[in-house]
Amino acid sequence: MAGQHAGQAAHHTVEGTDPGLHVVVAEPEDPAALPPVLLIHGFASSVALNWEQSGWVGALTGAGRRVIAVDLPGHGASQAPEDVDSYTPGRIRADLLQIVTDSGARPLAAGHPESGLDVVGYSLGSRLAWEFGATQPALVRRIVLGGPSSRDPLAEFDLAAAQRFLADGTPIEDASTARLVTMALASPGSDMYALLSLVEGIKEEPFDAAEAVPQQPLLLVSGEKDERVAALEVLAGLAPAATTVVVPGRNHVNVVTARAFKQAALEFLAQA
Repeated sequence: MAGQHAGQAAHHTVEGTDPGLHVVVAEPEDPAALPPVLLIHGFASSVALNWEQSGWVGALTGAGRRVIAVDLPGHGASQAPEDVDSYTPGRIRADLLQIVTDSGARPLAAGHPESGLDVVGYSLGSRLAWEFGATQPALVRRIVLGGPSSRDPLAEFDLAAAQRFLADGTPIEDASTARLVTMALASPGSDMYALLSLVEGIKEEPFDAAEAVPQQPLLLVSGEKDERVAALEVLAGLAPAATTVVVPGRNHVNVVTARAFKQAALEFLAQA
């Protein structure tokens, strides 16, 4: 992989506690005069699964971009706190802000093309990236959302049914909940009880795309076969500077590996 990896847990303090989030920083061999890129992965995934194994980190560093990637709480190499507050979207965004600041990201400044931060999110990461951009306009320059949703499938998740299924195998009737549980169980190293804590935290702050809308240039990407593809039109109707791309033949799970997605993102993020 191009660039230098520093895959060590971040040492920082947020709201008086250390969230124990695992941070990976990848340095390009030939840096471009552009801001670093924050990568936010999806539910039941990780930096390794979502961004490294799929080639995103290598593609970005190969294009001269410094990459900051974070395992969300209860995911990958990050700790799995027992308190639900650590899993709320607001707390996660606060942790991400602290991490990128600790990693050298600085507010946008005229005449300094390397200032600011670009953000790429996938699935749940897209929800977090949408809100992060909307709440950090002085820092975030451009945003790429892969597999975004205009609704909140995790807020609609049947938590009690999932808990019964894990306890004694009782079938889950809600199709969306069943799909998410199946996906999580298939993900290597998943901590199901931490993932359910994340669901519980998200239920406390369900996603409302219209509540805070990012004003930055926005690239929305979905697979043609993604059941959420209609969300592109909804989200683009809210955002003033949105562009949409539909990747032929791809669904919600495999669009992140598509070369067309990476190429569209690289071209979008290279713009001034």
